[in-house]
Amino acid sequence: MKTVKQTGTDVELVVRRGLHRLGLRYVLADKRLPGRPDLSFPRYRAVVFVHGCYWHGHDCNRGRAAQSNVSYWGSKIEQNKARDARIEATLRSRGWRVFVVWGCALRSAASIERTVGDLADRIRNQQTCDN
Repeated sequence: MKTVKQTGTDVELVVRRGLHRLGLRYVLADKRLPGRPDLSFPRYRAVVFVHGCYWHGHDCNRGRAAQSNVSYWGSKIEQNKARDARIEATLRSRGWRVFVVWGCALRSAASIERTVGDLADRIRNQQTCDN
């Protein structure tokens, strides 16, 4: 568990570099916001969470359940999902738009470009994101 990074993960860096290349400037892990979102865009009242599929219980191949110590990891992942939902609700109630980027959406150069481009457009155009 100590070797699992909380910030600066590979998928987070891909999103950060892509958004920066598209001209969006952000604040990293803003302590003033609940949950310390990976990226926040105060100008647009938007935050981005870059979630790893396993740790946040995504319904994809990478988010599959652990094979050992099932009760512990199942409980841990469910707690993470509940915390994510609570933080998202708090941010939305404060007027922030919340976007979630899943690690599985960034598997190829084409999917990275498409995902990051779509995210940049939604942030700039004040659109909401259907998670």
